[in-house]
Amino acid sequence: MSDTHRNATNQGFGRVLVVLYAIFAIGATSRSVLQISTRFNEAPIAYTLSAFAAIVYVVATIALARGHETSRRVAYVAITIELVGVLVVGAASLIWSDAFPRASVWSYFGMGYLFIPLVLPILGLWWLRRSTSSPA
Repeated sequence: MSDTHRNATNQGFGRVLVVLYAIFAIGATSRSVLQISTRFNEAPIAYTLSAFAAIVYVVATIALARGHETSRRVAYVAITIELVGVLVVGAASLIWSDAFPRASVWSYFGMGYLFIPLVLPILGLWWLRRSTSSPA
């Protein structure tokens, strides 16, 4: 097995991550489209943040699935944005709960999703670091 294939982000545990990210990409996208199109005025901040999270999940899914060096950099950026988003939105939703009358994917650190939105970027960054190609 070549170093490139062995160290690809879409191999081994990376396949599990791709599936998890794809599930969140589909779920967050469909939920945010429904929320924005039917009841945006109820919670514009939360629903906009859910749409942003959906975009981040889609980008991370594609980047991890492609598995080459350029997509690895894109995945690092997307997953770092995701982690910062979960932490900032999670803290903001606790501090300013009135601004979040409805939950977003990242509000309360992903509590509505069993905290998977908090754990997923940590796993993603760990995997990217672990699967980094190193000179032989």
